[in-house]
Amino acid sequence: MPRNPKDDSEFEFRMKKGSAKPVLIGIGIFVLIVLISMSTTVIPAGHVGVKDLFGSVSDDVLGAGFHLVNPLVKVRKMSVQTVEAKETADVPSKEGLVVRVDVSLLLRLQKEKAAHVYRTVGMNYIAVVVDPQLRSVIRGVTAAYEAKALYTAEREVIANQIQKQLQPLLEPRGVVVEKILLRSVSLPRILSTAIERKLEAEQQSEQMKFVITREKQEAERKLIEAKGIANYQRTVAKEITKQLLEWKGIEATEKLAASPNAKIIVVGNPTKGLPLIYAGQ
Repeated sequence: MPRNPKDDSEFEFRMKKGSAKPVLIGIGIFVLIVLISMSTTVIPAGHVGVKDLFGSVSDDVLGAGFHLVNPLVKVRKMSVQTVEAKETADVPSKEGLVVRVDVSLLLRLQKEKAAHVYRTVGMNYIAVVVDPQLRSVIRGVTAAYEAKALYTAEREVIANQIQKQLQPLLEPRGVVVEKILLRSVSLPRILSTAIERKLEAEQQSEQMKFVITREKQEAERKLIEAKGIANYQRTVAKEITKQLLEWKGIEATEKLAASPNAKIIVVGNPTKGLPLIYAGQ
């Protein structure tokens, strides 16, 4: 019995339809996975996520962790950890000298203002906002101090002054100023040598003052001691009489006479002095 061409065409259609079904399922699964991956995001610890939908930035930022978001939203991850901004600048001093300073600024981004910073400045806010302000404040502060102040204990005062002036400039922009550190200061060689010699001379002067003070105290001590000895001798001299000396002489003579050692005793005139005693061998 001959085969019907119509039956053959129906059979081929069914075969094609059956083989296309797994392909469509696979495509659907793939699309679903892509959509899921585009709808999730993970914000690392110490970061926040700023949501940007075609240029419209949401003030509601994402905290650290796993989040489901609109697949069309771009999530910009911004660090809110403490970071260091370094600045090396040649700045003028009060007397007009040029001094090179290395400054470190410890700062962090405010979580609540991350969206505002992204919207108004962008991701590279440190280079756009922080560095220029830091550079300007350093120049303004150092111009009010002599160069030697940067080389002595006053450098901490200068660092605090820089921080004090920088805070009202950066904190309204969403940047918290934590600490200013003057890492190093390079003065002109002639000035640094002069300062070192001056400091050395001041230390020697302080040492000399200490020595002089110590010697004065020692002299006063000896004077007080001498006065005490003199007062003692005057007191004792008042108590010693001629009769007491004669009596003490007699007692000493009696003790020598009672001694078993050989001796010659010559008794002198009591009215002229004590006996003369010569020990024999």
